[in-house]
Amino acid sequence: SRLHTSLLKIKSQLQIPDEAVPSRPGAVPVLSGPCAQPPFIPPQGTRDHHPAQMTLLGRLLGTVVSCFKRHGAAAIDTPVMELREMLMEKYGDNSKLIYELQDQGGELLALRYDLTVPFARYLAMNKITNIKRYHIAKVYRRDSPAMTRGRYREFYQCDFDIAGQFDPMIPDAECLKIVHEILSELQIGDFLIKVNDRRILNGMFAICGIPESKLVTMCSTLDKLDKMPWEEVRSEMVGEKGLSPEAVDRVGEYVQLHGGMDLIEQLLQDPKLSQNKMAKEGLEDMKLLFEYLTLFGITGKVSFDLSLARGLDYYTGVIYEAVLLQQQNNHGEESVGVGSVAGGGRYDGLVGMFDPKGRKVPCVGVSIGIERIFSILEHRMKASREKVRTTETQVMVATPQKHLLSARLKLISELWDAGIKAEMMYRKDPKLLKQLQYCEDTGIPLVAIIGEEELKDGVVKLRDVATREEVNIPREELAAEIRRRLEP
Repeated sequence: SRLHTSLLKIKSQLQIPDEAVPSRPGAVPVLSGPCAQPPFIPPQGTRDHHPAQMTLLGRLLGTVVSCFKRHGAAAIDTPVMELREMLMEKYGDNSKLIYELQDQGGELLALRYDLTVPFARYLAMNKITNIKRYHIAKVYRRDSPAMTRGRYREFYQCDFDIAGQFDPMIPDAECLKIVHEILSELQIGDFLIKVNDRRILNGMFAICGIPESKLVTMCSTLDKLDKMPWEEVRSEMVGEKGLSPEAVDRVGEYVQLHGGMDLIEQLLQDPKLSQNKMAKEGLEDMKLLFEYLTLFGITGKVSFDLSLARGLDYYTGVIYEAVLLQQQNNHGEESVGVGSVAGGGRYDGLVGMFDPKGRKVPCVGVSIGIERIFSILEHRMKASREKVRTTETQVMVATPQKHLLSARLKLISELWDAGIKAEMMYRKDPKLLKQLQYCEDTGIPLVAIIGEEELKDGVVKLRDVATREEVNIPREELAAEIRRRLEP
């Protein structure tokens, strides 16, 4: 078999032991040692994308980019690798998930973990104090992959950020509006945007008796509340983090609260929380944020949730995360659990870490979880058996008789030069039926047929693949006629 032959070639090239290659075609290879994983599959937590998947991904990214541009963002790009020192200690407990690279010519490098820290480095290096940017690129995390739920080690992030000194909560409210617009337009199901503020969290921890040295680790643990019940999170805080049960129980009274403007007003009257300066500032900004969200008309999808922590070190103010509540079930498919589909927050101190003089640039942003959303759309596409067209070809140039290759080449060249997306079969004398069948299989809507009769009359026979109607068009008018028929 071809597989067996391929294995023998790989064996000789990579010096794989004889016992690793099956003796008969069809047997399963058993590899051990450094070659325990066959070299012809993608690494764990990564995937190839087929044409149909890339078409779906392109549509998805197009929706996201269109929204970012609608809000006035400009695109940037940064290297896929950064100096290791720059990335470490920016992500709390998640720093252990950074992919470190071997020493290359004296530089200790690592693959980027997200797009936010490189953006902060970009701002500091270029002395930029005001920008609204978006960035779509792949990031890398040495995580335990759960590919059926859209969790990978290599995946796209789609970030929108506003950097600059502005009045409180106006840029923050716009970021939440962007999340609402994108998730609504994609129609992936009912969603909720949870919001909180790091200042409220830190103030709450302080009045509950949590030591300041434990704040970062507390946020990382609290972040698990969307996956674990409070009892398990409490056990981890007491057992693994060494916090007193009394302090943790006081935290538990707060973190199980969620609501809207009523809850904000209630906490502003809380005798302990309102006395903490950080918490009070956070609550006053949260009230202002909800006033702006009311004007945007999106408070029905937003919840002030005191359990939301987001475990990254660099957040300093408002934080938010969008989660799906349930899946639409139009096609009878099983629901797909994918966790959060967007998240972000304010990080006013991050840029200053990279500036030689420590100059701060306030920033707020959001990241759309494109891979998780893609998993839902892909699952829905498979369940509905929807056929995805993977090319944009407008017309197939075909011939009905032999010895007309030169006529096809001339006509297709004219169409390409006119900006028409056209294809032809790579055979000298293809059968007309095969050419027409190719159009039906690939979704090409029109066929331009040029035979001996058409050459003599100076016309081209234009066939509609769906209706099978044919009409002769003067050759010089063909490109215009194709455009007219395919106008949206």
